[in-house]
Amino acid sequence: MPGIDQIQQPIAAEINAFEAKFKDSMHSDAPLLNRITHYIVKRKGKQMRPMFVFFAAKLCGEIQESTHRGAALVELLHTATLVHDDVVDNAYERRGFFSINALWKNKIAVLVGDYLLAKGLLLSVNNNEHALLKIVSEAVQQMSEGELLQIEKVRRMDISEELYFEVIRQKTASLIASCCACGAASVGASAETIEKMRLFGEKVGIAFQIKDDTFDFGTDDVGKPLGIDIKEKKVTLPLIYALNRAEKSERKRIINLVKNHQDDPKKIQEVIDFVNSKEGVHYANQKMLEYQKEAFDILYQFSEGEARTGLEQLVRYTTERKK
Repeated sequence: MPGIDQIQQPIAAEINAFEAKFKDSMHSDAPLLNRITHYIVKRKGKQMRPMFVFFAAKLCGEIQESTHRGAALVELLHTATLVHDDVVDNAYERRGFFSINALWKNKIAVLVGDYLLAKGLLLSVNNNEHALLKIVSEAVQQMSEGELLQIEKVRRMDISEELYFEVIRQKTASLIASCCACGAASVGASAETIEKMRLFGEKVGIAFQIKDDTFDFGTDDVGKPLGIDIKEKKVTLPLIYALNRAEKSERKRIINLVKNHQDDPKKIQEVIDFVNSKEGVHYANQKMLEYQKEAFDILYQFSEGEARTGLEQLVRYTTERKK
């Protein structure tokens, strides 16, 4: 499978230009804010979200200034939610770097998140990008609702497969969906095409999250520690499937382990072994492939070319990765 740099090749110039524009879009007259936003830019990841925006735009037309604004808007609003998430979760690390709240404390982190949100709103309003703002704001609303839905249900450990898919559709998939819809909207695609791209992104996002959830129970050397979701009492698809296949008494015992013993490595291993004995990961992988196929079914309705190939490779990269 090609690496991210190879996949990015057809839009490499756009991504480079975008990085400079994104940095500019965060500029402030407050020196402290500039120090913090400089730190945010410096530790940016693989640029997956802007890649979805640019490839979707290229698939539906010619990349233009509006596409750059769409990519910046997604990143500004998404970064704002991440900064706030780290405060909510008391997280001091993100992808091996210190979080904003770890370095500058909660009060400053919340204000930085607010600032980034405002920057995103102004970027849209000042350039009459109301369609893009609507797409991304709806995604942020869904992300918040998904998070709250999860918190509410996790307390009761009462999660069905149906509810799991609803949570990840809102929490994770809505963001990738908004990237693809923004890309299409930025080049003046029809409402029907924009919706098609949004749905494509949603399927990819769901497949991506299922893949991420299987890492908790895997044997691969992955980016996140084994059992981290169990420690956080997150009820994921492999666990839901395994619990549904268990006898009542065993189900009760496992739920008790997840609820009350999430700090005991031996007990966590017990949950991991239980899930694997019930083929929870195998089931989740099958589901992930179903969503991947649905995404490809939508993608193949578009004509062949480097944009379609790029998106296909990006989907494979997000769903077939080892970490």
